[in-house]
Parts: sequence; C-alpha cells; structure tokens
Amino acid sequence: MALIQDVVIEPFDSSLREKLQHKLDHKTKPQGSLGRLEEVAKQLGLIQGTQTPQIKKPVIYIFAGDHGVCDEGVSAYPQAVTAQMVQNFIAGGAAISVLAAQHQLEFFVVDAGVKGELPSDCLKSSAFISRKVVQGTANFALQKAMTSQQTQEAVDAGADLIRQSVSQGSNTVILGEMGIGNTTSASAIMHCITGIPIRECVGAGTGLSSEGVEQKTSVIARAVARHQDAIKTPFDILAALGGAEIAMMVGAYLAAAAARVVILVDGFIASAALAVAHRINPLVLEYCIFSHGSAELGHAGLLNYFKREPLLSLSLRLGEGSGAALAYPLVQSAALILSDMASFEEASVSGKEVSG
Repeated sequence: MALIQDVVIEPFDSSLREKLQHKLDHKTKPQGSLGRLEEVAKQLGLIQGTQTPQIKKPVIYIFAGDHGVCDEGVSAYPQAVTAQMVQNFIAGGAAISVLAAQHQLEFFVVDAGVKGELPSDCLKSSAFISRKVVQGTANFALQKAMTSQQTQEAVDAGADLIRQSVSQGSNTVILGEMGIGNTTSASAIMHCITGIPIRECVGAGTGLSSEGVEQKTSVIARAVARHQDAIKTPFDILAALGGAEIAMMVGAYLAAAAARVVILVDGFIASAALAVAHRINPLVLEYCIFSHGSAELGHAGLLNYFKREPLLSLSLRLGEGSGAALAYPLVQSAALILSDMASFEEASVSGKEVSG
C-alpha cells in the first residue's frame, strides 16, 4: 500500500497568497468585482506556485465499473447499462463525449471493473484504456466488495494514469465515473467516512421511486452493520463498500495533488471518492475545484463536510464528469484573468481615488 502510506502532497506557499491578492487587486477593475472567479484564480496560482497560472493539456478520465450490490434491487437500470454506456462514450454519443469535444478536452474511458467483455471496436479505440482489476465487484451486502489486493491495484492504476498524463505535459484533470449501482456504494462510503446518517446520504440515483430509495437505504444499513468490525481505515471502507472505479479515482486524486495538478471535482460519486482520499491525506482538498452542486441528495452534505462551495448549481445528477466539463471554461477564464489581464499601471488607467 505504498501510495496510501507514502504519498507526499505539498502545502501551499503562504507568502504567494498575498502576492496573488495584490496582483488581482491592481487589475483594471474594482477590487473583488470578478467575485468567485478571483478566488479560483488565486487557487490556481497557489496550486501551480506561480502568479501566471496556465491550463495545459487538460484531460478527462471516465472510470467505469460494475457493482454486485445491484443484485439487491438498488438501481432503476439494469447492470448491462454500464458496458453499453462505455460504448456510447467511445462512440461520442454521451453528454460528456459532447462536452469534451466542445471544449477540446482530451478524453479517455477506463475499464476499471466492467462486468463482461467489451466489443472489439471499443477495445481498439484510442480513447479506451483497460485497467480492469475485477469483473464487477462482489455484492457488499453479503461480503466485501473487493479484496485488499484488488483495491490496491485499482488505487495504483488511477495514480499511474495521472502520472502518465503529467509526464505528457498535462496539469489539469477531470475525473468522472460510470457504474450502475455506484450511488449505493458512494452513499455507503459517505456515511462511513463522514458519520452523516445513512438517510441523509441516500438519493434516487438513476431515478428510484421512494420505495426504491427505502430499499437502497436498508441495504446500506445492513451492509454497514455486517462490515462494522472490518472498516476501521479509509482503505478498509473502500475495499468493503467501494467499486473499482471509485478506488481508481481515489488513487488519481492523491497522485494529482502530489503532482500539483488542478483537479476539477464532479458530482456526488466523485466527491465520495474524494472523501476517502481526503481522509488519507487532507491536503488533497487544496488542489480541488468543486465544479457544481449535484441534485443527488448526498452531495450537499459532502460539500458541507468539505466546507466548499461549487461554481455552478444546475440541478445536475448525471455523473460522467459532465458538471466538471461544464465548469472548465470558468477555470480557464480565471487563469487567463490572473495571467493576461492588465494592471492599472500597465494599461495607463487611473486607479481608485477615494474610499467608499
């Protein structure tokens, strides 16, 4: 478990914070008039350790995996949809595929633990990466979702993908996911990490009825009770209740922060994975920009737990990294404002003369 034990994430340079604020305050605008955009600009400068941040070769990873807990009737969609959506991502028909193309974002779909084999045309795509560690997880209502070895392999695979991107010049990443049943896994993880009551962690997911939400809540409660003695650490929680795609995201978060990469956090499931990474190393949070507030019930609780406010509120609950892709232009704009916008002195514009 070398990554979990040994990952080194650097704290921000506190002296740089004042310099970034001074630079923003002397741009050709009233102080603070660009609102949240200025906060994002400062965070980008702190992440990259510079007063002239740049977004370079942004990349999206969509991690896909199946969940054995679907056997308990916790999803409105059949498990086969996971593999079908992987094919749809590759074919360009999914929302995230469209958004990635719109914003010219490099885009990869990672088979973390999809059940069954995907068709050959999908496997041959340059946008497809196979890092399968399991043919879908076990039903965590009955046993641990993954073995310790499978969990570690998934965490390491996510970290490895980030390191490869960094070696190729990327400094910005969006992490998305696809997996029928993974809101059940995310809700269970959220409860165990945060201590928030299970009912406040469980939402409708792909569109469950109120009876379906009750079933989902009951399944999670029984599973948590079953595994209570075995979930003492974040890694234990991930193995007992997680998914391969969630575990890969945990590794990706930690490796990205260690490499000073800008991380755009998507919705509920992405935030649940971040909660695990945050428990392993709290400094990971400083490298994260929260893109949107999901309509999935548990996401507001996670954002409150992190003490973070998202950039957008569009009532999204799709996953796939879609909310992060929508927020990406705002992050790009923040970098440009800090790096390229003129100061009063540079533009020969008169500054403020009186207070008030």
